[in-house]
Amino acid sequence: MLLELHVRNLALIERADVEFGDGLNILTGETGAGKSIIIGSVNLALGQKASKDIIRSGADYAYVELVFFVKEEQRNQLAEWEIFPDENGLLIVARKIMPARSVSKINDETVTAARLRQVTGLLMDIHGQHEHQSLLHVSKHLEILDTFAKSRTSSIKDQVADVYRQYKKLQSALEETEGDQESRKREADFLRFEIGEIEEAELKEGEEEELTDQYRRYSNGRKIMERLSAAYQAVDTDGVGQALHQINEVASYDKQLKEIQDQLYDVESILNDINHAMGAYLDDMTFDEEEMNRIENRLDRIHGLQSKYGSTVECIYQALEDKKVRLEKLENFDEYRRKTERDYKEVTERLEKLCKDLSKKRKASAKNLTEQIRKGLVELNFLDVDFSMEFRRLKNYTALGYDEAEFMISTNPGEPRRALGMVASGGELSRIMLAIKTVLADSDEIPTLIFDEIDTGISGRTAQKVSEQLAVISQSHQVICITHLPQIAAMADCHYEIAKSAENGKTTTRIYRLEEEAIVEELARLLGGAQITDAVRQNAREMKALADKIRQNPRNGLA
Repeated sequence: MLLELHVRNLALIERADVEFGDGLNILTGETGAGKSIIIGSVNLALGQKASKDIIRSGADYAYVELVFFVKEEQRNQLAEWEIFPDENGLLIVARKIMPARSVSKINDETVTAARLRQVTGLLMDIHGQHEHQSLLHVSKHLEILDTFAKSRTSSIKDQVADVYRQYKKLQSALEETEGDQESRKREADFLRFEIGEIEEAELKEGEEEELTDQYRRYSNGRKIMERLSAAYQAVDTDGVGQALHQINEVASYDKQLKEIQDQLYDVESILNDINHAMGAYLDDMTFDEEEMNRIENRLDRIHGLQSKYGSTVECIYQALEDKKVRLEKLENFDEYRRKTERDYKEVTERLEKLCKDLSKKRKASAKNLTEQIRKGLVELNFLDVDFSMEFRRLKNYTALGYDEAEFMISTNPGEPRRALGMVASGGELSRIMLAIKTVLADSDEIPTLIFDEIDTGISGRTAQKVSEQLAVISQSHQVICITHLPQIAAMADCHYEIAKSAENGKTTTRIYRLEEEAIVEELARLLGGAQITDAVRQNAREMKALADKIRQNPRNGLA
């Protein structure tokens, strides 16, 4: 679950520190107070694309930190990704946003955006203001079904994906055999030329580096001779010998002179070795124009092969093997095509069977899913609703099988079921998504669910039903919800107010946890608007008391 949120220098927020609790956490505030910034900051920490404009004016960077407590079942999965909470089960996700770049970290270790989304996707699910619009996309419906049925379908889905990869590979291989005989003959001739070109070169590892060193030495031979000869003349061993002779005469009179004598012996020995090495190099130094031309031609050949087949000897020889395999296919084309056709037929039959089995399991799960969603919609004040899922077979196979599934709904007696997008309004889509989230909450293990204004387009009795549904979800999950409806706010286990104020000439957004009378006052504001009377406050107290009673057993409250 999400224990803490820390925000620095983000838009209107100079500093915000929030400790979330178990159950239902509610966030309320005036329009424009910055409620969206709070959820936005969480999204940023989870890897959402960030603009430098979100950095608070006058600040060098923005910073968001989330502190999670990770349960044992999540720790095992995290361990597979080499992510480990501390000894108290805490995992810290942080993101620092600077004008030129941003850095994401998990427990002080920098991670990629992909890894960040992978890890946080295990811990948190955010339902934004417009996510319910995704229900208008049919592909989302199959995704919801597969999430619900994952315990029954995950194994066969993996098999379908694996066989589908084989199917596509063989399909591509068959397409490659569609060319005419003359084209294949030209390709085979060219492959033989390329294979011969590589084999005749007899490339060796390290050869290019060795030849390059030799070529550099030959091409700079004159300069080497001039400089080395000058260096040879400059090394003066005679002077050191004379110095040593003089010291030898007096070394016995003082220990320090003895040390100097030893050092001079060392210098004389070193200089003699250097002179010998330079002399030997000069004696061996020859210029062979023919050898230099051979090296130059060999290097040209190597570089030519690298430009055509790969930058390293290993890459070139891998290209050679690939070309040999392709040539063998062309030289035995009829047999290769027959084998590919047999394999393609076998894999297609296997894929068809797996897709059929997967579709059967999906259809069985769909009946259970849609019935649970239908019950959830009744609980959310859909008075007479018929909800089902319609399956269609795609023309082609995919890695997900051959199913296209679409939710169908009728909200009026006697009316036929139709696609969601043809029937449901924005407020109805929001409630449908909440019903789906409620059903999925019982089957998934994501501990924290965030709802950003799930109450869009609803009011009155429907709002009360939504609040009770959120209370049900919060029995098994931590729920964080932004709302503007008092019916939902009253159901909070923990209630926070987001407020905007002017400080030192700047607008600042802050977030506070409310207690007792402050909660009543905030509910009264939501109920009464600009003018809050004693009657409104009393109404707020009664609403809170009723909500507290329902929270003890929210499923009964739905009845």
